[in-house]
Amino acid sequence: MIKRKLGNSNLNASIIGLGCMGMSEWYGPTNDEESIATIHTALNNGLNFFDTADVYGNGHNEILVGKALKERRSEAVIATKFGFLPNEAGISGRPEYAKRACNASLRRLGIDCIDLYYLHRIDPNVPVEESVGAMADLVKEGKVKYIGLSEASAESIKRAYKIHPVTALQTEYSIWVRDIENKILQMCRELNIAVVPYSPLGRGFLTGKVKSTNQFDENDFRKKVPLFEEENFKANLKIVEEIEEIANKKGCKASQIALAWLFAQGEDIFPIPGTKREKYLLENIQATEINLTAEELIKVNSLAKEIKGERKSESGMKLVNG
Repeated sequence: MIKRKLGNSNLNASIIGLGCMGMSEWYGPTNDEESIATIHTALNNGLNFFDTADVYGNGHNEILVGKALKERRSEAVIATKFGFLPNEAGISGRPEYAKRACNASLRRLGIDCIDLYYLHRIDPNVPVEESVGAMADLVKEGKVKYIGLSEASAESIKRAYKIHPVTALQTEYSIWVRDIENKILQMCRELNIAVVPYSPLGRGFLTGKVKSTNQFDENDFRKKVPLFEEENFKANLKIVEEIEEIANKKGCKASQIALAWLFAQGEDIFPIPGTKREKYLLENIQATEINLTAEELIKVNSLAKEIKGERKSESGMKLVNG
């Protein structure tokens, strides 16, 4: 497994991480034993970059990740986030909340220092300088090694960086979610900030395994995402089928094409596809060995222009690129 310095930090992270959110909620039934086995398989295959957040499962996910990594803490780069209030009660980037949330995350994870601590969303009611100032204090106190932002605009990144170096930006980025390519990606590269794409597989759509929304459990949040609404779904499925054709010719899977496309965008890209199953984890790891030709990249880029539907609900879109 290739490992690289994560942005301007001294963290040596695998070029592919593991998003752990789905192990606790949003994507159907959960199984802690299976999830812990998947985390151990990740470590055994060189993947050492794990992503969680205090809001995932209202704390359950941090407890799960902490339990899985307890005996192997030195092998892992642990990233978590704060900002979303429990039980969907809004967001908060207030300095006092940042410090309280960090202490709670440390307890749940069972560690004394978080490797990478993100502000989950920019709070429109709190200057980003104040939020990041509190995070900088946490670094000084030895509770956090490096800080990051999530779904932040280029302007917010620039303002934050003046207060304290930002190591990583977590943002949705995939074959068909490309909005960071205008200004945000350029700002990250100017400041040597790593880009950590979440949902790099289009919330499972780009795996080729989703053929109908009837496959989703009732509590699966994708039922409310415009990308998956009936007419949009039909149009987007045709795009996935074309990506599958490319994969078949290359002897791999559609999901691996999607990840290989991200790796081709630069060595500062560290996608964190989420899965709770070892089989899919290993498929994702194998994608690090796949190289797309110039012709294949052109084809994939042309397909991306045909995507239909927003990536989040109307309320969710109001909180991105803040």
